[in-house]
Amino acid sequence: MRARIFQPPKNAMQSGWAKTHQWVLEFVPNTAKRPDALMGWLGGADTQTQVRLIFETRDEAIAYADKAGLTYEVEIPHHRKVKPKAYADNFRYGRVDNWTH
Repeated sequence: MRARIFQPPKNAMQSGWAKTHQWVLEFVPNTAKRPDALMGWLGGADTQTQVRLIFETRDEAIAYADKAGLTYEVEIPHHRKVKPKAYADNFRYGRVDNWTH
C-alpha cells in the first residue's frame, strides 16, 4: 500500500493558518474511481482512501509508515514569502504605480 506524507496548504477560503502545521498521511488509491451505474457518482471499493492520519511532526508520520510497512512519499512544503502591505500605501505621496480607478 502506498501513502503520501505532506503538510496541508492554507485554505484559500480563510485567512488563518490553522491546521497547516500538522503532517498528514493519506493513502494513494490503488484503483481508479468509476461511475456508479444508478446515480452516476464517482466512487470505488477502496476504503483506505478515506483514511487520513494526522501527526505533529514529519518524523512521527515516517516512523508510523515504516512500522506499518508502507511505501511512502514525503512532500516537502513550499514556504511562502509574505510581503507586508498596508492599505494606506495606495494613497501614499510619490508612489510609483499609477492610480487605477
